[in-house]
Parts: sequence; structure tokens; C-alpha cells
Amino acid sequence: MLEAGAFNVKDVLVEMKDISDSMLDLAYSAVLYSNPEIAKEVFKLEEKMHSLLYKVRIAIMLGARNLEDAIEFSAILQMASAAEKISNAAGDIAKIAESVDITRYLDQEDFEEAVINVRIKPASILKDKTLKELKLETETGMGVLAIKRGSKWIYSPEENERLKEGDLIITSGPTEGIPVFCKMATGKEYKEKAKEVKREEGIKRKRVTEEIADLIADMKNISELMVGLSYSAVMFDSKEIAEEVKDLEESMDRMKDELEISVMEAARGITKKSTFDELRGLLHVAISSEIISDAAYEIADVVLRDIQLHPVFSASIRESDEVILKLDARNEGIFEKKLKELNIETRTGMFILAIRRKDGKWVYNPAGDTKIKKGDLLIMRGPKEGEEKIKEFVSAQN
Repeated sequence: MLEAGAFNVKDVLVEMKDISDSMLDLAYSAVLYSNPEIAKEVFKLEEKMHSLLYKVRIAIMLGARNLEDAIEFSAILQMASAAEKISNAAGDIAKIAESVDITRYLDQEDFEEAVINVRIKPASILKDKTLKELKLETETGMGVLAIKRGSKWIYSPEENERLKEGDLIITSGPTEGIPVFCKMATGKEYKEKAKEVKREEGIKRKRVTEEIADLIADMKNISELMVGLSYSAVMFDSKEIAEEVKDLEESMDRMKDELEISVMEAARGITKKSTFDELRGLLHVAISSEIISDAAYEIADVVLRDIQLHPVFSASIRESDEVILKLDARNEGIFEKKLKELNIETRTGMFILAIRRKDGKWVYNPAGDTKIKKGDLLIMRGPKEGEEKIKEFVSAQN
């Protein structure tokens, strides 16, 4: 194992990947709820990422003994640097929560992964149980990002953390998992009050501002998809997936250009400073999303350039909190069924990044109407706890 002093690079890479993933979720939470307290936690994690990248650099300089080592280690350094860029972009997103409230421009229904906060009520079936016991990610698809208990925040809580009545829980996951999670937390049926508010606000907004909000949601969704695809490309040494990441990166560049023009149009004639600050905040979110896409492409670029990758990197992906799987669809019970019928994410916690059809064609970020077919190969990401569930669900023979 590649080591330097009291640490090895695999452990550092695992930590970097886990932290960068958490930072993205927390950064968007800070913006969606205009919460400076969450933003401060993102900044702390950003500082930690700088320290971890420094460790990787030292280890690589000490470990390279010849040209072959140097080539393999350069790929590790490239991907570690990309993870730090993702964390820096998350930090930039979080800064917006400290300076301006842009929540009225953001509709969570446009996001493929929603971020919600729910308070544990007396009738909740979650109270007095540990996260390990509850297995929320594999039961609802929702992962706990943070817990506010009184004035104290608990970020990225451990599996033995016990939920208590009155806790404010911030979770992220598929929008389909929201009603189930909210009912578990409150004991009451979920009512979509937020949707009505957004509709009322939408009437008041200019069309161009709505276009900006839609673009931001698309850029957020695509940038997060690209991160998952880039790690998949490396994990399975797939140039096809890496090429898709490259194409998506070019699309993100075009979307950023389009959004900049829309922001300039929306800002025309504005004299109210608060409105101008809001538009600037929206632009910063979009720019950060584009930076995340660039970092994802840097990871996929290792595959496109045929760089031999040190086995430490694949090991780090396998040991991170979120696993990446490649499974053949062999369960006849799911053939010809739509993804929205199967509810794979809410039932197992696993998210389908891509499907390769039997004829070799790829379907990236498949929509809810996409059907699973015999001979499909599925690329997925999700919590370790969901691995056995998804294997049974997708690959079990009837």
C-alpha cells in the first residue's frame, strides 16, 4: 500500500471522496434554507480537504521510485485535486447562504435529489432509534446530512446516533422518498404546502428569472450526475462512460453561457440592490456547478488518456461511504417495467447512473419512464447498506 508516515493514501482518498460528497449536499442545504450555520460547517470541511490533498502530494513525492510509479501516481494526484476542486466549489456555494437569500428562486421539484428539513414529532417512529437501526437510506432513499438538537448541530452523524423528539433533521434523497420519510418523522401524512407557495411566487416572477432557476436546477443535476459517472468510468475502466462525461462537460459550458446572458437580461433596469444581489447569487451557484463539472471531467480524463491507474484508487472507491456497482438485470420480475414503477432508489437507496442495453447503446441518467429490459447492464451508486438489497432486487433469478 502506498504510505507516507502514519497514513496511507487509500485512507486519505476515501476520506476526500466522502467529504467532498458531504460538502456538496451540505452546501446546497445551506443555500436552500439560507442557513449560515450549515455554511460554516462546509467551510470547516473545505479546510480539512486542503490538508488531505497536502498529505496525498507528500505521499506521492515520497513514493515514486521510477517513471512507471510517477505516471500511476500522477493519476491519483489528478483525481485527488479534482475532489478538492469539488469541495472548493461547494464552499463557494455555501458562501451565498451567508450573504443573500435566493430560496424564492429555487424549486426543489426541479432537483433530482431534494433537500428537506423535518422535525421529529412525539408520534414519530424514528425517535429513540439509531440511524443504524432505522436504515433510512435503504428504506426511503433519504440520507441524514445533519441533526440540529437544541442549539447544537451534528453533521454527517455516525450510525449509532440516536434520534430524539424535537430533533430537526436535514436529509437529502429522491423526491419520491419525501412523503414516506416525513410520515415516519411526524406521524402524519405529508402535505405538499411548499409546492403551493412556489406556484404563487412563480406568478410574480419574470419569465427570464424562471428560466434562470430552471437552468440552475439542470446544472446542479447534471454536475452531480457527472461526478457519479466519472468515478464509474474509472472504476470500470470505461471509455464510453468517460466520453459521456466529456460531452456533458461541453453542455455545461454552453448552459453557463446561456445563464450568464439570462442574468444580464434580468438585471437590466434593476435599481434595487437586494434583487441585484440575488441574481448575482444565482450566477455564483451556476458557476460553481460548472466548476464541479470540470472537476468531474478531470477524473474521467484519466480513462480517456489510458493512464494506468494505481490499484489504491479503485480500493478507495470501494471503501467509501457511497459504493459504485455494475449489475446485470436478471430478475424477470422487473423486465419491461418503468423505473418510476420500481421505485429502486426509495426501496434500496441506489441511484441508477446509466443503463447499457443489450445492443450496446447507453442510456445516461434514465428518466422515470425508462423501462428495464432483459440483457441490461446497470451502473449504480448508493450507500453500502443498499448493495445486497439492489443485488437481490435486480439480479435475483426467479
